[in-house]
Amino acid sequence: MVLVLLCGSPANAWNLRGHMMIAAMAWDQLTPKSKARVSQLLRLNPNYSDWVDGFSSREKSKAAFARAAGWPDDIKRDSGYTNDGEDPSGPDASKNIGYDDKLMHRYWHYKDIAFSPDDTPTKDSPEPNAETQILAFRDTLASPTASDELKSYDLVWLLHLVGDVHQPLHATSRFTSDLPDGDRGGNLVKLCESPCRNELHAFWDNALGTGPSTRAAINAARKIDDAPEGAAANQDVHSWVGESFEIAKSSAYKRPIGPSGGPFTLTDAYKRTTKRIAEERAAIAGTRLAKLINDNLQ
Repeated sequence: MVLVLLCGSPANAWNLRGHMMIAAMAWDQLTPKSKARVSQLLRLNPNYSDWVDGFSSREKSKAAFARAAGWPDDIKRDSGYTNDGEDPSGPDASKNIGYDDKLMHRYWHYKDIAFSPDDTPTKDSPEPNAETQILAFRDTLASPTASDELKSYDLVWLLHLVGDVHQPLHATSRFTSDLPDGDRGGNLVKLCESPCRNELHAFWDNALGTGPSTRAAINAARKIDDAPEGAAANQDVHSWVGESFEIAKSSAYKRPIGPSGGPFTLTDAYKRTTKRIAEERAAIAGTRLAKLINDNLQ
């Protein structure tokens, strides 16, 4: 456990399929002008040709947009990038220089609002975090002077981070007497006996399904119900994180999840609730992402 606490890191918020589904839903709500502009910017990403391989000319723009949403997780497995840890420090933590930046910036993927059900002392996640970076990258898209290369980099991160902050366990860390340093968004809450690696955070990440196929993710996104009316109008990033935090407390940590680090056995009712919440949050994330781009991209 000591090793995990020192070296463990939050899992991806939604897996690749989940991020692609959110982006696919957002694509369908972009204006023609936004679609043309994001397609132009995404071609500047070094992985663009891989994203569109196997797609027709008509399909490439949407496929690239969907697959780009997974790029900030892709670099975690790229030897050309440096793992700079989970605790941001120094000026490099929040620098915004585009694709020349070879840091993984794992701490950009979440904002852990701390809570404790048993009065264990807590510690909130530092800045920069997902909330600060969404705001910074949104400003880049709106800037009349930022370069296209920088806008491309920031756009790809935005596709990912808007999805991230709508995953409840990317908005909190629960502190208890058993886990006094926090559970890292459920990463330290086990769902099976050691050495099994199943944990609560990954279960929520996978709630939208699994698999690396871009085409399958786009097709799956079409089956998700639309977001509630008015959801897109809320462009307050702080409130997005707050929504996820409240859902984590009320639903992610509900029975059979107890106050310890587990292992716990999930019930069918818990699994059904998680799937319903995941689909709702994905639809909301997609519609808000689309409006953010439509309103700001220059």
